[in-house]
Amino acid sequence: MLEIKKSASLYMLLLPSALLLLCFAYLPLGGLVMAFQDFTPSKGIFGSPFVGLKHFIQFFNSYQFKVTLLNTLKLSCYSIAAGFPLPIILALMCNQMRNGKFKKTFQVITYLPHFISTMVMCGLVLIFLSPSSGLFANIFRFLGGAGEFPNLMADPAAFGHVYVWSDIWQHLGWDSIIYLAALAGIDSSYYEAATMDGATTLQKIRYIDLPLIMPTAMILLIMRVGNILGIGFEKVFLLQNVQNIMASEIISTYVYKIGLQSMQYSLSTAIGLFNTVVNVAILLLVNFISKKLTESSLF
Repeated sequence: MLEIKKSASLYMLLLPSALLLLCFAYLPLGGLVMAFQDFTPSKGIFGSPFVGLKHFIQFFNSYQFKVTLLNTLKLSCYSIAAGFPLPIILALMCNQMRNGKFKKTFQVITYLPHFISTMVMCGLVLIFLSPSSGLFANIFRFLGGAGEFPNLMADPAAFGHVYVWSDIWQHLGWDSIIYLAALAGIDSSYYEAATMDGATTLQKIRYIDLPLIMPTAMILLIMRVGNILGIGFEKVFLLQNVQNIMASEIISTYVYKIGLQSMQYSLSTAIGLFNTVVNVAILLLVNFISKKLTESSLF
């Protein structure tokens, strides 16, 4: 009790965050019961009848189950495969820069896109890729390209590339910060010993930098893989149109349309719960594998 009194000011500082977490993260979990009900707002949670796994079975048997699941997995795996190693490479490059001004300028330029809102970013993507007046269309015509510039936003096959590479451009510099911090924490005596042994820059990167930042990289990889079905809703929805919807309809956008537009609250809750359970299962599996193979894990 005495220790609590001594730290009372710290607990008061923690209180607003704890209340926000309770109100917006834990209390809404009670709504998951709707996944097992035929919920109607007029009857509420306590008055709506229980129907067991009806809505889960309905989703699994629907045409959209395979489409949304495959699209979500494709975008997630593509994002991880392309977006995970690039921040590491960028951090290694920045760590080797010796010109202080150039290094700071380069870092600022790569960090700035992160602060662009998702809505503005999607607007920029649509403007840049416009086949009639977009930046790339004008460059294409300036270079003497034959024919019309392709309408990439109307091509389902191009949607994944547009989504992933625009996301990488926006967050590449920001994602590299944690690796730069890990590199900054490496003891300089390792580099001095390697220099005395005649090691080249590439050898220092291979035998010092990469092994020592690997635990950090594995933790971040576990977190990304554990959220493999949790692709953000906003960007996909803003880039989605009737022409690319076969490639852009993912679980989160489908939940939005079923829950808020069609008002099928129980079905949308069931789909969201399925999404969460799969993410947790994958997180535990990847964490277990990483712990066995590399001794790096979240817990």
